[in-house]
Amino acid sequence: MQTKKSPLKDKPLRHAGQSLDEEINRLIEDDAIPYISVSLLMIVLCILEWYRWYFQLPPSPFIFTSLALLVVGFSTYKIINTRSQLKNLRLGRDGERAVGQYLESFRSTHGIKVFHDIKSDSFNIDHIVVSTKGIYIIETKTHSKPAKGKAEIIFDGKQLLFNGANYGDRIIIQVKAENKWLSELIEELTARRFPIQPVIAFPGWFVKMTNTNDSGIWALNPRGLPTFLNNQKEAMTLEDVQLVSNHLSRYIRSLEK
Repeated sequence: MQTKKSPLKDKPLRHAGQSLDEEINRLIEDDAIPYISVSLLMIVLCILEWYRWYFQLPPSPFIFTSLALLVVGFSTYKIINTRSQLKNLRLGRDGERAVGQYLESFRSTHGIKVFHDIKSDSFNIDHIVVSTKGIYIIETKTHSKPAKGKAEIIFDGKQLLFNGANYGDRIIIQVKAENKWLSELIEELTARRFPIQPVIAFPGWFVKMTNTNDSGIWALNPRGLPTFLNNQKEAMTLEDVQLVSNHLSRYIRSLEK
């Protein structure tokens, strides 16, 4: 099996309250869950012993051995599966943080406003950039890449090829759905329609677009986003940027109540 590595060269900067977040997780994982698990186990054993005493049943180690083997086997499977999921989730989280922190540096140009992790009923949008160059949905996809050799993504407007491996159109369908939802939301909030450009960002990969006319979606390394933005014509006034940003801010805050 080919060795893989994270596409991020550096870990994202720490965020506000991260130390408390880490301490909360440590307390839950290290101090709470083990004691809860042991307590439940002792309760179950106690109930079984009282049951055996009440009905005057002889010892039966085979039953407990079988149960132990089943529980240990299932627990091992779940632990291995959870470790894999945690690895993928942490990779995705770090990618979103890295791209988010990179986007924060744009705030001083083009009257840019940046929003992160915008929730709908069934999904979330990683980042939204609102500027005089238009509105941009940025979906971050952080994929492990080979430890050695090329790390190239080719996007032909219909499908994505990761070093030649076809990932199909699942990501494209997702971004189109996000684009439709945001367009309808902004129109509902402002009673106006604004141009929205969907972007798929792949940190750490070289991304080549061979045809953008088929989908209207950009696929790029986030480092290339300033160049793409600078090449766009002015599409919104500063007043439009403020209007959309104010409504998005109120919508996001309303979800937190």
